[in-house]
Parts: sequence; structure tokens; C-alpha cells
Amino acid sequence: MDNLEDFVRKKEHLLKQKEHRHHKHIEDIYHQKVSGKYLGDFVYGANDGLITTFSVVAGALGASFPTTVVMVLGLANILADGFSMGAGNYLAIRSENDYKKGQRKKEAWEIDNLRPIEIQEIREIYYNKGFRDAQLEDVIKTITSNKEVWLDDMMKYELGIAEEELENPVKHGLATFVAFIISGTIPLLAFVLGFPVKSAIFISIILTAISMFSVGAFRQLISPVKWYKGGLENLFVGLLAGGAAYLVGDVIEKIVIK
Repeated sequence: MDNLEDFVRKKEHLLKQKEHRHHKHIEDIYHQKVSGKYLGDFVYGANDGLITTFSVVAGALGASFPTTVVMVLGLANILADGFSMGAGNYLAIRSENDYKKGQRKKEAWEIDNLRPIEIQEIREIYYNKGFRDAQLEDVIKTITSNKEVWLDDMMKYELGIAEEELENPVKHGLATFVAFIISGTIPLLAFVLGFPVKSAIFISIILTAISMFSVGAFRQLISPVKWYKGGLENLFVGLLAGGAAYLVGDVIEKIVIK
């Protein structure tokens, strides 16, 4: 009997350990996905840097341009498009921050100058949430006694604006730009290092394909997509874009240049 009880206790202990490890694994995955607020910018910038630069290189090769022209076009694309991407991300986040600030300022004015109307609005919000009678009045009294809490609720429930800590547009724009520059140099490396054209083309395709798959796989850090699925999707899109650019360059070279 004692042996049976010991066996049951050991089994329960093992099950609890297993459950704990499972929850710890889930927690680690969650924190991995939400940590690094600039990770999305890096993935976004790196992905675009690879695909656009590779497409430029492929199009130039399709048109039979000299290696120097391929490098010039590629480098020009890296700098111009990288700056454009970074600036675009900066402006988008700054505009979103300004919009949130403006809406909060507007709500603050309404609370100060149209208080009865705003009280009725917050009452309707919590009435629709299921609060009634004395409970509803207690909630309204508590919320309207603190202007900041009142503002938070109006922003979230009336305007549908999830107000968290405002993002830093400069850092987000810089993260996108740096990622674009780094990844954009990969399709050009073999040409810059002076490999023969045929070898440079082969190396460029291999390095770019590996990088595209890797960047796609890293999407699992910011989305629920499986790493291999994200990698293959990204690889397919990148090679498709590069192939299309090469064909366009080849056609133009045959029709226009010649």
C-alpha cells in the first residue's frame, strides 16, 4: 500500500513538473514575441532591402549591363530606397502619435466644457457593458472623479484608440533604415568583392536566397506564422520578384537597347 501511495505521489509530482515546464515554455514564447519593439521594423526593412536590391541587380543583369553599372544601380537603390523606407516609417509613426495627442486634447476640452454630455457618453459606454442602477452610478462617479482615467476610457471605448506609450518615430525609422542598408548589401557583395560575373551571379543568388528564407523565418518572432512557412513564403516572393525583374531587363535589352 505504501509503495502504491509513493508511486501516486511521484506521478503527481512529475505531472506538476511537466505542467510547469509547459507554462514556462508558453510564457517564454510570449515574451519572445512581445520583446524588442523594433524587431518588426528590422524584419520589414531587411525584407524590403533584400527583395528590392536583388530585383534591381537581376533587372540590370537581364539587360546585360556591365558589373560597374550593376553596382551603381544597386548602391543607389540601397541608399535612396533605404532612406525612403526609414523616413516613411518615421512619418507614419509621428503622424499616428500626433493624431492620438490631438484626439486626447479634444476629449479633454469636451470634458472641461461639455461635462454633462461627456458624463452621459461614459454612462452609455458602461451601460452597454452591463452595468445597471447603483452599480452603474458608482462606476460613473469613480471614473469622472479622475480626469486622466476618464480620458483613458473615452479614448479607448468611444474613439477606439488604444493608447499605450507613444512610440519613438526616430528610433523606428532608424531601425528600418539600418536593416534595409545591411540586407540590401547582400545581393551586391559578390560584385563588390570582384568575383567574375558568372560566379558573382551564382553567389548573389545563393546568398540572397538564404537571407530571404532567414528573414522570413524570423517572422515567427513577431507573428504566429511557422518559421519554415514564413521562410518559404519570403523566398518564393523574393525569387519571383527577381525573376520578373530579370525578364523585364532581358526584354528591354533585346527590344530597345539592341
